[in-house]
Amino acid sequence: HVCCEVIKVYAGAPALKHPAIGIDLGTTKSCVGLFRDGKVEIIGNNQGIRTMPSCVAFTETGRLIGDEAKNQAALNAPNIIFSAKRLIGRTSEDPVVQADAEFWPFQIVKAEGKPQVQVSYKGKEKVFYPEEISAMVLGNLKEMAEDYLGHPITHAIVTVPAHFNDSQRQATKDAGAIAGLNVLRILSETTAAALAYSLDNPSNGERNVLIFDLGGGTFNVSVLTIDGGILEVKATSGDTHLGGDDFDNCLVSFFIDEFLKKHQENISKDRRAVWRLRRACEAAKRTLSSNIKASIDLYCLYKGIDFHTDITRAQFEELCADLFRGTLKPVERALQDAKLSQAQIHDVVLVGASTRIPKIQELLQDFFGGRQLNKSLNPDEAVAYGAALQAAILIGERSEVTRGLLALDVVPMSLGIETDAGKMHTLIRRNTAIPAVVTRTFTTFDDHQPDLLIHAYEGERATAKENHLLGHFLLKGISSAPRGMVLVEATFYINADGILTVFALDKVAGSANPIAIDANKGRLSKEEIQALAVEAEKYRAEDRVQKWKLATKNYLQSCAFSVKRTSEDILNYFTLQAKKKVMEKCQLEKIHKICQLTRVLCDKYKTHTLKERSRFMIL
Repeated sequence: HVCCEVIKVYAGAPALKHPAIGIDLGTTKSCVGLFRDGKVEIIGNNQGIRTMPSCVAFTETGRLIGDEAKNQAALNAPNIIFSAKRLIGRTSEDPVVQADAEFWPFQIVKAEGKPQVQVSYKGKEKVFYPEEISAMVLGNLKEMAEDYLGHPITHAIVTVPAHFNDSQRQATKDAGAIAGLNVLRILSETTAAALAYSLDNPSNGERNVLIFDLGGGTFNVSVLTIDGGILEVKATSGDTHLGGDDFDNCLVSFFIDEFLKKHQENISKDRRAVWRLRRACEAAKRTLSSNIKASIDLYCLYKGIDFHTDITRAQFEELCADLFRGTLKPVERALQDAKLSQAQIHDVVLVGASTRIPKIQELLQDFFGGRQLNKSLNPDEAVAYGAALQAAILIGERSEVTRGLLALDVVPMSLGIETDAGKMHTLIRRNTAIPAVVTRTFTTFDDHQPDLLIHAYEGERATAKENHLLGHFLLKGISSAPRGMVLVEATFYINADGILTVFALDKVAGSANPIAIDANKGRLSKEEIQALAVEAEKYRAEDRVQKWKLATKNYLQSCAFSVKRTSEDILNYFTLQAKKKVMEKCQLEKIHKICQLTRVLCDKYKTHTLKERSRFMIL
């Protein structure tokens, strides 16, 4: 199995019948790309917009995804779900979840240690796992690509922050399965961006490149060596809870305090008011990237009170100063792990919408001694662009563009197990190239012990409990023997997705006594994923019915207006009474009777020419 995986990584997979798409599943915005006819195409929606808000709205009549969901947020704030990426793969007790819940208008509930969002959907209370919300976004992107191509799409590459841990990567893959996608690879966002960079910046010699990816909710830094089409990740670092959302939170807190000082009213418990303020803060933040001042103008924000105020770029930079400076620590750590100095980096590439903030660019430029930063990539589309390239490589696309391209990723965090003394025994160190495999031999502590429990952790701390608990692996079916006489060989395998699997063998009994692995990694079971996939298909079917209804209504409305205009054109051929009847029936609330009325009038009042009669019959 391990050998096959290595072959896939280095040699590519057999060609598939249908193309695979590359998806950048972002915290605030998502994007989908496709490699076709020797180039990457970023797919837009029916309005030509190439990025989609990672937002889902639940209403009394159905659900909305993307821009439609975000646009109605002020009226339906508790039922608008966004930033699900910050929940995915985390536990309910995670401090990150607890901190973010204070700023979100929707409600977070606990379900067996996993967070769920609670909304009102079609008049009923409904709860969803973060994987389901992400699956809805992925499903919508999948449908966009299918509409663009004209046939179904099954295979996809989905990107995640380079510093996502095993649980978050596995949860993202589960979201893809719920959305009806076969996720060929979970790819690091910085690696995807590096693929896009290497295509636009060909080089014959070896170059050291630092990818600085600051998005809406996550921050990642990767140092890569690029030689021709070979991209080798040397080190990666980052923060899965740092991005544009946190800058928005700083502004929201600032203006809540200002409103309290001005009007002696605390709006923090009013979800609708806080959401409207958040939208205004997000717009102000973007304005401050190109202007030195932005205005906040909100009519009837709270209890009929209007809120009008200004904020300068200097104030914004002061409010977020600690967060801005915090982006340099992962840069330093990545350089140290890669054993490179600032002077040895040939190019610093900016990716992610938050890199448009002038102060971020200034700090990074100063850190590298005033060097010019590379802004050649589209910060919103670069990751999807690279993901589409990787998808083409994996499905065996034959092209001059993809030939010779190869990306070699690394483990973002060290992996180890807990020893008797509660210490962390590291098996695979961070920044080890993947796929990676390591084998350790264990023994029993009690006589005739039937099974063996292994606690796996991720992290860099010396004590196991200070690291992230990856999961419990229970090895069942061990040979019955006195303590210390049984030798169990456990193989820890991290695949190209960065996901851990454990294999075990009883060295005394050999293959005659295989060991069953009961892995409890806090993820959804296969049965749960299948059930959620069926439910997701039901939601998609309801969406299709709703879209058909809207399209039909729109068509009938167009018919109503057309009949009205036509009746005016052929006034000379109608009696006054018939004309009046047509005008009355053309009211929008009576459009369902128009088709029947049209045929009756056509039969009763013959138009003067065959052309006019044909036109009327078509309507």
